Amino acid sequence: MLESDGVVNVLHGKGAFVRPPAAITRLARSRLSRAARAKNEGAFLADARAQGFTPSSSVRVRFEPADARVAELLGIEPGAEVTVRDRVMRANGLVVQLAVSRLPREFTRGTAIEEVNTGPGGAYARLEEGGHIIGTYTEDVGSRMPTDEERSQLQLPPGTPVLTVTRIAYREDGIPLEMNDMILPSDRYRLTYEWAAD
Repeated sequence: MLESDGVVNVLHGKGAFVRPPAAITRLARSRLSRAARAKNEGAFLADARAQGFTPSSSVRVRFEPADARVAELLGIEPGAEVTVRDRVMRANGLVVQLAVSRLPREFTRGTAIEEVNTGPGGAYARLEEGGHIIGTYTEDVGSRMPTDEERSQLQLPPGTPVLTVTRIAYREDGIPLEMNDMILPSDRYRLTYEWAAD
């Protein structure tokens, strides 16, 4: 039995799996807005609400020195301590996104950002409560073949590429607050962007 609308799939010899919708549309319009955060519907939760899948995630928090790439993107010295939030996101029980956020520890020390549960509105809400008002985001989108570990975690068929998205959240004064590296299965995601014509 195979279904593509979020119901159970039974594959001969493979067991039963709960599948997400055929394609998750990642809407850029309001998924990171303050209004969405106030309703505790930021990012992945907003996508889930709009498309009717049940979201879940697992989170690991750790601290590490910034390597050269992280230091450059966050505007900090190599070796400076960063808070790492490593998340596995699921839709209807199936892993559909891997996301690793890194933030300068100077912005997270003593806040719920260093806890598994960041509270309503997530890490961005906690940053703004601490006076770090977000002014802009940038996203760099690419694609590549997954690593063996990514292929296993995402249960990808052989030969399926992944989409890569690196988002940086900047404070109103232009200081980088967070970088988020996301891995999305290309056969399960559409990235949709909208912006005003000024």
